[in-house]
Amino acid sequence: MKIAVIGSGYVGLVSGACLSELGHDVLCLDLDMKKIALLQSGVIPIFEPGLENLIKNNMNAGRLRFTTNIEESVSHGLVQMIAVGTPSDENGSADMQYVVNAARSIGQYMTEYKVIVDKSTVPVGTSEKVKKAINEELGKRNMEIEFSVVSNPCLLYT
Repeated sequence: MKIAVIGSGYVGLVSGACLSELGHDVLCLDLDMKKIALLQSGVIPIFEPGLENLIKNNMNAGRLRFTTNIEESVSHGLVQMIAVGTPSDENGSADMQYVVNAARSIGQYMTEYKVIVDKSTVPVGTSEKVKKAINEELGKRNMEIEFSVVSNPCLLYT
């Protein structure tokens, strides 16, 4: 299966590497050109035991690639996994701007059915925000395309 992972930070990079290890064709998107250039050259910007070998092996096998091209990412996969940061804002709640922006990007470029997966750590109700953002972008293009939004949360244990 072709999967696009939006966000190549800790959650996105680890998720993308693991999915590619399972045999999926994974394209990881990040807007940080420097980070993508490092990843493309085999430099892993985070530490997780075994991650470097996992990434390099799957890049060499052609199952894991990295890009800054949003349109390429959206067209790549049936599954669009949103794995962007949700830093705390002033009142301690999750800052949802990156999740909503990722959803808008999907809506700007999708041309066929997609399954959008909320992987970022997000509050209840995020699926509705994602659905609304995608529908707004599709509306700007006078398009109606079916899609599904599901949640696969990242859990933090301390």
